Amino acid sequence: MIKFIDHTKMGRGIHGWLDSHFHFSFAEYYNPNNLQFGVLRVVNDDLVQPGTGFDTHPHQNMEIISYVVDGELTHKDSMGNEHTLSRGQVQYMSAGTGVFHSEYNHGTKTLRFFQIWIFPDKKGYQPNYGDFPFTFEDRIDAWLPIATLVENAQSSAPIKIHADINLFAAFISPGKSLDFSLGADRQAYLVDIEGSLGLSGKNGAEAKLSMRDAAEITGESFTATAGADAGAHVLVIEMAREGA
Repeated sequence: MIKFIDHTKMGRGIHGWLDSHFHFSFAEYYNPNNLQFGVLRVVNDDLVQPGTGFDTHPHQNMEIISYVVDGELTHKDSMGNEHTLSRGQVQYMSAGTGVFHSEYNHGTKTLRFFQIWIFPDKKGYQPNYGDFPFTFEDRIDAWLPIATLVENAQSSAPIKIHADINLFAAFISPGKSLDFSLGADRQAYLVDIEGSLGLSGKNGAEAKLSMRDAAEITGESFTATAGADAGAHVLVIEMAREGA
């Protein structure tokens, strides 16, 4: 099954310095029927103006991944980490027993990045941080493994988190396709970051996505085909299927 999610019907938070699309209930957007998808709790598509950002604030018992689409993201936390990331680069923070951090755009152009929050498999982990300077070319016409479960020795993803998920990114060239294998007991959340995209499920389901649209894919492998004009920049978060 492929469930299309129209970005124009997502939650929205517009605050001058910040413009957010909320894939799930967050902040001022609350929908009791849209709280999470499996262990995936938050996917926020954030636009942050230059010279602004999120002041120091706490997190606890959540696995948090930030994926930079454009601009520069500067992270600083109570563990002593301070790093700046750019397009295609990723940071990870296991909030565990508690951590404080801030995220700023110290650059001269608008920052666009995704905040992805995932429920851990248990509470009370030691807080941890890491960032990864992936080269953008590594995801061209290929699924780039970004994050996986700590115990998953089969994956080459460098980010190891305390949740049974696999996070991939790809840039699919105009008119080209990528297959994604999804078991009957698994589900995936796909985000069309940039460009346009067609999805075809092996069981016959189909969907067409434009920039910022998403899809919930359950129990069937699928093919992603980029639009002919600009290609498609895509994230896929694969995880155990609810109720399976």
